[in-house]
Amino acid sequence: MKKLTTKQILQRNRERTSPLQGRFILWLHDIRSLHNVGAAFRCADAFGIKELWLSGFTPVPPRPEITKTAIGAEEHVEWKKIENEIEAIHYLKEQGYEILGLEQTDNSTPLHNYPISSNSICLILGNEVTGIDKSLLGSLDGAVEIPQFGMKHSLNVSVAAGIALYAFFDKFRTLDRRGNPPLD
Repeated sequence: MKKLTTKQILQRNRERTSPLQGRFILWLHDIRSLHNVGAAFRCADAFGIKELWLSGFTPVPPRPEITKTAIGAEEHVEWKKIENEIEAIHYLKEQGYEILGLEQTDNSTPLHNYPISSNSICLILGNEVTGIDKSLLGSLDGAVEIPQFGMKHSLNVSVAAGIALYAFFDKFRTLDRRGNPPLD
């Protein structure tokens, strides 16, 4: 076994197409930490997410603290600042997106049990302490949650983003293997 060079890794990555590309938007609402935003950019880049939406008081690039954690991923992932969240949700629904929140609710589905369809998905992550704003919850099509088994009931928002992106990557990858056309 031999470690790949950075150049070899980049070449391999360029030969791949993510099943999330063009059908998944990651949306951060009221995220306070610039480091969490940077880490979300890095996760979005790693999983081939081409669009990251930022709303509320979530900080936007260019900021050195975002770049420090993103390691430049904010240069490769398209992002937009959303001024009116409810209008944006209506727009996405008109475009055929399913709007999900990563949130623990009385009606959320464990992420591993969420039934994937061929619909595009926008996943909203909320504030590190208070979660998704109540004003947005009523506009969601559903909520998914990461199962937890310890004494603590939450994860760092950037860690949660990485877990959720991998779970949806795996679900869309499996969907494509079931005979759906490849996502080139």
